[in-house]
Amino acid sequence: MDLNIKVNDKDHLDIGGADAVDIANEFGTPVYAIDENRIRDNYNRFYNAFSKYYPDFKVFYACKANTNLAVMKILESEGCCVDTVSPGEVYISEKLGFSPDRILFTGNNITNEELKMVHDMGVILNVDSRSALKRLAEVVDPKGLKVSIRVNPMVGAGHHEHTITGGVMSKFGIMDNEATEVYKLAQDLGFDPIGIHSHIGSGILDPEPFKLAIGSTMDIAGKVHDDLGIDFEFVDFGGGIGVPYTPDEKALDIDHFAHENVEFFKGKLKEYNMKNPTMFLEPGRYIVADAVTLLVQVNSVKQSYRKYIGVDAGFNTLLRPCMYGSYHHIVDASKMSAPITQEVDVAGDVCESGDLFARDRPLPDIEEGDILGILNSGAYGFTMASNYNSRPLPAEVLIKDGNPTLVRKAQTFDDLFRNQIIPDYLQ
Repeated sequence: MDLNIKVNDKDHLDIGGADAVDIANEFGTPVYAIDENRIRDNYNRFYNAFSKYYPDFKVFYACKANTNLAVMKILESEGCCVDTVSPGEVYISEKLGFSPDRILFTGNNITNEELKMVHDMGVILNVDSRSALKRLAEVVDPKGLKVSIRVNPMVGAGHHEHTITGGVMSKFGIMDNEATEVYKLAQDLGFDPIGIHSHIGSGILDPEPFKLAIGSTMDIAGKVHDDLGIDFEFVDFGGGIGVPYTPDEKALDIDHFAHENVEFFKGKLKEYNMKNPTMFLEPGRYIVADAVTLLVQVNSVKQSYRKYIGVDAGFNTLLRPCMYGSYHHIVDASKMSAPITQEVDVAGDVCESGDLFARDRPLPDIEEGDILGILNSGAYGFTMASNYNSRPLPAEVLIKDGNPTLVRKAQTFDDLFRNQIIPDYLQ
């Protein structure tokens, strides 16, 4: 099992050296518990694996996975760069100390105002379409402005169809057969196109699609290089490396993965007689997913036509099971060694039939008041949370060497009123 599960001498779930039950009691539930050391370990494992084989290498953390300020500050302190997909993510990144040259912005269907805003922040611009390229030239001075262009490598992969970002069904990037034409347009408009970017999907555990995407992207880059003489300063291979979610999934051998893909990349550089551009990768999930556990409390055990374990969180707190049908391993953090005795449904507190964390899940005897740990909740957990059913957002706690610190307060009911205005005639 590669799920990073630890148990303390009280038979409770251990999170970063802290007792999960104690965290729940101190900070309330639901609560996202973040293991700082795990984040640092994941980042360094990934960076070291690739930089060993290709020293001119940078990690751009795809921060849409988790924009908690403490999480991002941890990665900033490690020297990580950041991949952003909205002006808000750019704003957060700059406020946290990421210099503009460490921020890549890749927006799609972005407004003119947003284009100008991110340009004025001085970050690396990665353009998704002809339209964005032309409109950018209208709102800023394009002369000599360095840009990158996102291409569709016609390779897609991911854990769900909604997370696949390459291929004929993808809304992202320019078509592979129009790349030379679009790069020429960029030059004609006055831009200095110095980068190429592709992204195939999220949650990838099979190395083969990633290698195919490198090949496809490098073939596009090679043609642009041959046709227009562009020497790329960087090549960005987007695509989120997956992590094990189920007990039978195996973690990717990241060193083998890095070596195989870097050697293939080097071969393509040689094939097209290209210089040695910086290699960018954009892991989001890989860095944060298994570093966070969502702790919830059992508030009801209900035998109906099925047996339901009802908890004090729902898809407003963790959307992935409902949106993607995603599996998240669940443990009884209060009694980790208890034997499996039943198959039950773990249900949330949102008024929707689809509000389930698990169906027919093998679990021990669960009692009301038990604390459950929903594992691998660090990627697309809090960032996709909402106030649906007028439920306040949960707290987040950062654990460093066994010491938990509150890093986001839970919302109150009064917070639900914030920024809403009732017209005077309705008072």
